Amino acid sequence: MKVTVAQIAPRLGDIEKNFQTHLDILENAKKQKSDLVIFPELSLTGYSLQDLVSEVALQVDSNHYFSEFKKISRDISFIIGFVEEKERGIFYNSSAFFNKGEIIHIHRKIFLPNYGIFEEARFFAKGNKFSVISSELGKIGILICRDFLHFPTSYILFVQGVEIIVVVSNSPVRGVSDKEYFESARLWECHGENVARLLTSFVIYCNRVGFEEGLCFGGGSFIFNPFGKIIKKADYIEEEIFSQEIDLQELKHARCMATYKRDDNPELILRELKKALNLIEKE
Repeated sequence: MKVTVAQIAPRLGDIEKNFQTHLDILENAKKQKSDLVIFPELSLTGYSLQDLVSEVALQVDSNHYFSEFKKISRDISFIIGFVEEKERGIFYNSSAFFNKGEIIHIHRKIFLPNYGIFEEARFFAKGNKFSVISSELGKIGILICRDFLHFPTSYILFVQGVEIIVVVSNSPVRGVSDKEYFESARLWECHGENVARLLTSFVIYCNRVGFEEGLCFGGGSFIFNPFGKIIKKADYIEEEIFSQEIDLQELKHARCMATYKRDDNPELILRELKKALNLIEKE
């Protein structure tokens, strides 16, 4: 399977311009015979929206952008980020998976950072589930930015049989290092390696780049294979669109060598979690 990762710099609040960027990338990816294209978190709108949230929000069933995306997805599958108005006046930071002319899944971000430079919980409602989508491309789970940094979220997808964990992000640069990376980028890479290796799954991380309202976004998109080996990584500063062949047969080999999947015991973990929660309640 050929995957294209679109590390772009969306324009804040300019859906029309960002939509055209998506169309151009999808057209080029089709020519290159890609099977799946991944865009960053909020790729249609930009990140620092604040009071613009209500203005750029889209209802999935009633706008021409999604009608056009559905047509395009007859020939190529892709994941885009947008502000979703699921109910009137209720907005979500969402990612939609388009496949075979339909939206087959929408993930709504659950862990909304609300500290320091982040104010997501002021403007967005929280999602409430993690799901694995079965398709001809494999079993795919989507996480949005901070969702991924909570390890149990990846484990929940693992229990559901995930093969490819797709992480879409708007992670800004933090912690300038004297090495060849930013400290914030190192966090994502370390966690991506650990999740890929311990859950014997592909991890595909698509971050954005560019400057927006005083924030510099840190790029560094990557793909880890189920052995925890990085097989592709993008620039930390520049826009970059790369494609990579991934072989789902590697899952078989990785899970034969490292039997975490075979030996997993989610029922035991659930039982012990319930015990721990009961103890907390008693305190």
